[in-house]
Amino acid sequence: MEQVLAGQAKPAENGETFYDVWTSFSPAQSGVSRVSRHATQPQSENVPAHSIAVRSYKVSTQVLPPKQIQSKALLQCEVLTTGARTLLFELSRFLQIESVKLDGQPVEYIHNPALEGTQLSRQGNDIVAVILPQQAQAGRKFELEFAYSGEVLAEAGRGLLYVGARGTWYPNRGLEMANFDLEFSYPREWTLLATGKPAPVTPNSTSGPDEQRSRWVSERPIPLAGFNLGKYREAATKAGDVNVETYATVGVEKDFPTAPVQMVEEQSPDLIKRPPQLIVPSTPSPAKHEVAVGETAARAIRYFADRFGPFPYSQLALTQMPGRESQGWPGLIFLSSYAFLDDQQRQQLHFAPVQGLLQQLVPAHETAHQWWGDLVSWSSYRDQWFSEGLSNYCALMILQDRDPAGFHQIMESYRQDLVEKNKDGMTPMDAGPVTLGTRLLSSRFPGGYEAISYGRGTWLFHMLRTMLDDTDPQRNKKLPTDAADGPFVRALHTLRQRYQGKPVTSAELLQVFAEELPPSLRYEGKQSLDWFLEGWINGTALPKLELKSVRFNARTAGVSVTGTILQKDVPNDLVTSVPVYAVTSGKQPLLLGRVFADGTESTFRLSAPVGTRKIVLDPYNTVLTFPK
Repeated sequence: MEQVLAGQAKPAENGETFYDVWTSFSPAQSGVSRVSRHATQPQSENVPAHSIAVRSYKVSTQVLPPKQIQSKALLQCEVLTTGARTLLFELSRFLQIESVKLDGQPVEYIHNPALEGTQLSRQGNDIVAVILPQQAQAGRKFELEFAYSGEVLAEAGRGLLYVGARGTWYPNRGLEMANFDLEFSYPREWTLLATGKPAPVTPNSTSGPDEQRSRWVSERPIPLAGFNLGKYREAATKAGDVNVETYATVGVEKDFPTAPVQMVEEQSPDLIKRPPQLIVPSTPSPAKHEVAVGETAARAIRYFADRFGPFPYSQLALTQMPGRESQGWPGLIFLSSYAFLDDQQRQQLHFAPVQGLLQQLVPAHETAHQWWGDLVSWSSYRDQWFSEGLSNYCALMILQDRDPAGFHQIMESYRQDLVEKNKDGMTPMDAGPVTLGTRLLSSRFPGGYEAISYGRGTWLFHMLRTMLDDTDPQRNKKLPTDAADGPFVRALHTLRQRYQGKPVTSAELLQVFAEELPPSLRYEGKQSLDWFLEGWINGTALPKLELKSVRFNARTAGVSVTGTILQKDVPNDLVTSVPVYAVTSGKQPLLLGRVFADGTESTFRLSAPVGTRKIVLDPYNTVLTFPK
């Protein structure tokens, strides 16, 4: 959270209000570095946002379907830096705080509405400011107790509730790693799943004849906690030692779209017309497909565990959730009802081919978040892009292995989405770089966050992967998509080991990849990806690449090729690693090497085999260029 934010609430063309952020920053802190923010020396001003950490949550909640909860949350806190007088939390605007206590004594608090149109407001959350009676002293530990209740659930019908539809259900400080101990009481006819591992309920817990209790304790510090509730059927499978359980209802939410009844004319082989046939679409029943969905997630766990290291938790629960959005929590996934459709049902609902492919990837995408977002979190909203972009790309890696054409189709759709003009002639690529995070959501670019964080973010990881794996000495001994032990995957394994349980910045992320750079990929001889950070992560350009002045000079052992690479419609300092290929008679293009295109014109000299007739740039479309 940055200390200074300026902007304006403004309605988009569709009537939805967005808070258009003009600028957001924290004043420079003289003498305070990233390393020293956890120091115990007093800071007289500009106290860091995370000067007080919540080490653990113990939340006891009574769930009263379809809408009500009553909760008590005990937070164990520790002061990291002297100086804070106010603690800020996010909490649903539909929850009413009854009291806040500090070490058993009441303290003042303010429940302030979030600014209209901001991401916080759009999520249904407000800001709760807890006023400490005196300046917090570094090293002190204390307990905060919140008592609150309200209608934070939404009823979707047919045994489905939307948990968190109206905001955060417990006082949340953002993505801070903490231990969670969650206990629930709820009606017997419902099934409740939560983050953590089932544990015995506390001995003094009691429940009425129509209630049941469950308790969930996190296996390791996690950034967020959630729960889901429904009248589910259950299916179970395994991924190695990991239990994978899928929970879905026999029907979909009451506002789920209905496929139209169709009249189809058929012809017999002898061209005689037959009477029209009435085609009645099948009624979606997620419970019928929960076995297939669970097996998809189990395959993803095995795939990712082989590459990034073991699954972080002992079990994974996938639970049906109404609406189009899905969400991954540590050990718990909320899966949209749409993720339980089969191919025939997607066709009946007129899904475009790319939409159908993306829907099939949702379980794998959300499973990837167990590593990227839940185990390794982002440092600030400016680094959030890596969680969505990397989780999405990891799911696409699975698709690329089994369906290269489908992978290419999705990547090209992301490229096209970035340049699709609105009525004002603006494109999503104009919304800003991936590092703007949720600030990309604005009245001018309602779809900017998705196009940039998912689309461009996915492309950034594809560029890193192909760049590293192109220069892998073992490349020619493997299939193009077989890179389970390549430099890119090794970097992700290192990322997991180094930052598990910690946040990571975009610069730290790239440093991990830079450690895999061979000499041929070191721009200006430096083992650094600063050029990628500045030009591609902090930039918005989509270059147009062209060749000119190509010359072939025959030599005894081959051909020497010289030429110039042009980058058009880009900043003068954009650096791009461009793969250069030779085309020989009757053979697939052969990679000659990679050239750093620095600015608008860059010359190169490469060696090519005898018989080279033509030079082409990036024939396999691995660089995020402007669509041709």
